[in-house]
Amino acid sequence: MSGLAILIPVALLMGLSGLVFFFWAIRNDQFDDLDGAAQRVLIDEDEDEPS
Repeated sequence: MSGLAILIPVALLMGLSGLVFFFWAIRNDQFDDLDGAAQRVLIDEDEDEPS
């Protein structure tokens, strides 16, 4: 029973901290351009341009 007294507050604290970090990421524009990041992987910038 004493294990639950430790695990429940720890689980609530971890859930609350995850929620806080999620809202922090939204506020700092971490989820604005999801498609752009996926497209940048496909672009090869090392190609030599024809002269």
